[in-house]
Amino acid sequence: MPMTMPMTIGVLAQAAGVNVETVRYYQRRGLLTEPARPLGGVRHYGEDALRRLEFVRQCQTLGFSLEEVGELLSLDDGCHCAEASALAAHKLKDVRARLARLRRIERALAELVSQCRRSRGRMRCPLIDALSSGAAVHP
Repeated sequence: MPMTMPMTIGVLAQAAGVNVETVRYYQRRGLLTEPARPLGGVRHYGEDALRRLEFVRQCQTLGFSLEEVGELLSLDDGCHCAEASALAAHKLKDVRARLARLRRIERALAELVSQCRRSRGRMRCPLIDALSSGAAVHP
């Protein structure tokens, strides 16, 4: 594997597709270590910091909170696959519940839109009526 040049925080942020403040925030949250600043110099980050930033972003894309990302990072020693899997299984359960809720919302909105399209003339809008009266679905 070829060695890459150390990166400043700006270069690291750009390579990871985040802004510098995001890198600093992750450092404050303990998700990314802050390298020591050489006397009179600038901190430099290596490939490991970039990989960790990319890991955090991937986790967030899958819906993990930063707290959960921290848990996953703490399990990254090769001995805690079962715990990591349990955390992911819990996230999957949450995602499926949200999808079910979104499907109910979709059906309710489709029915309300359909009612609006069927109504003609000067009458109250069925959609606004249902929303005003609380008759719309409660996800």
